[in-house]
Amino acid sequence: MSEQPSATDPRYAEYLRARSRGEDDFLRSLKVAAREAGLPAIWIAPEQASFLQVALRAARARAVVEVGTLAGYSAIAMARALPENGRVITIELDPRHADFAEAWIRRSDVGARIELRRGAGTMRLAELAAESADALFLDADKASYTLYLREAKRILRPGGLLCVDNAFAFGRLFDAGAVDGEVAAVRAFNEELAADRAFEALIVPLGDGLWFGVKR
Repeated sequence: MSEQPSATDPRYAEYLRARSRGEDDFLRSLKVAAREAGLPAIWIAPEQASFLQVALRAARARAVVEVGTLAGYSAIAMARALPENGRVITIELDPRHADFAEAWIRRSDVGARIELRRGAGTMRLAELAAESADALFLDADKASYTLYLREAKRILRPGGLLCVDNAFAFGRLFDAGAVDGEVAAVRAFNEELAADRAFEALIVPLGDGLWFGVKR
C-alpha cells in the first residue's frame, strides 16, 4: 500500500466525474435554466452528488436538513437517495433563489420529499428539534458555518452525518493573496471542525472539497 497523499490532479477529477451517477438530464437542465435566470452557477459537482447519495443510503437516512438551497440541485439529488417516506428540509434565504428552486422541485420526481423553508439558516435551524436529523448538509454563507456547526451538534442524532461543502475555499485555500472574507471563514471553519471532538470527520477531495463526518 502506498502512503501518497490523496490525488487532486484534475485528470483524476474528470475520471471520477465520468464514472459517477449523480447527475441526469433533469439536473443538467436545471443548471442551464439557473444560468439563464441569472442565478449564481454554484452547486455541488456531480461526483459530490453521487457521494452524498451513497452515504445517505448507507446510513439509511430518512430525515435530511440542508442549509443553502440555491437552485435546488443538491436537495433533489439527496432526496433521490431517501426512501419514499424520507424528507429533505432545505433552507434558503434569497427569495429569488427560493422561487426558482421551488419550481424545479415541483417538477422533479422527488418533489413530495422536499420541503423548502425560507429565511436565515440560523433562525430555521433553531426551529428544529434536537436529534431530529439523520444528516445535515451545509452549503451556504461561509461566515455562518461556525454557527451552523453549533446547531448541527444539537440537531443531528448520534451517528448522524455532517457534510459541508467548499472546504477548499473555492480553490483558494492556499492563496496567500486571498482577502475574501469567505476564504478566511472557510480556513477558520476547517480548523474548528478538525479539532471538534463531537465529530469524527475528514475532507473528501471531491469538487471543492467536502467535509464528511459522523456525530460521536
